[in-house]
Amino acid sequence: MTIMSDYPQIYRTKTQAAPNNIKAYVFDLDGTLLDSMDVWSKIDIEFLHKRGFAVPDDYAHMTTAMSFQQAAEYTIQRFNLSESAESLMRQWRDMAVFAYGNTIQMKPYAKEYLSSLKTCGAKLAIATSAAPDHYDAALRAHGIYEWFDVICSTEDVGCGKTSPDIYLLVADKLGVPPCDCLVFEDILPAVKSAKSIGMTVYAVYDKFSDRNWAEITELADGAIYSFEEAPLPCGYTAP
Repeated sequence: MTIMSDYPQIYRTKTQAAPNNIKAYVFDLDGTLLDSMDVWSKIDIEFLHKRGFAVPDDYAHMTTAMSFQQAAEYTIQRFNLSESAESLMRQWRDMAVFAYGNTIQMKPYAKEYLSSLKTCGAKLAIATSAAPDHYDAALRAHGIYEWFDVICSTEDVGCGKTSPDIYLLVADKLGVPPCDCLVFEDILPAVKSAKSIGMTVYAVYDKFSDRNWAEITELADGAIYSFEEAPLPCGYTAP
């Protein structure tokens, strides 16, 4: 199934240009390229409600930068569940695969921005906490799976985005030094990790990161509310 978009086909860029050294563009998925954070809120509500719990106010904040395995282990410990981490991950995956492949939309102008970067010949990569079957479903549904030179999940490195390991892996697979990569992220721990290894980081606004937005934008090299504002390689002229 291909999700139809009502976004304009022509990317209307602003005048902002990326630094001259940037050779690769790295994207988070949830809350950055995909407007998907509310899907996980719904999954959290349904999953915990079945077990007699309300979702704590800090639950999403605590788990958002974790790998899938870490989030499952944290949930078991916090709610004293008798289920295994593997069982939790299997249930979450089953609930999410349908949503990623059928209902989740891209952020405004995200597809147009990616298309513009491809036109420029830039290298593109994904660095996500989403499981492979989730990101595979979403990227294929929107017809952009083949646009990316590298796709990495936190499952590939065994830790969440509080560590820079996933960004180091992406840079290594791209064959581009971290200092020549521009990363788009929406959460504070990920911004901190990417910055810690010298990557240029642009913050992407998402309502689920609103409470950290001031700190995120202070740390990031740039911030956007829409990919219509995102920087393009120097010398690029929009159609």
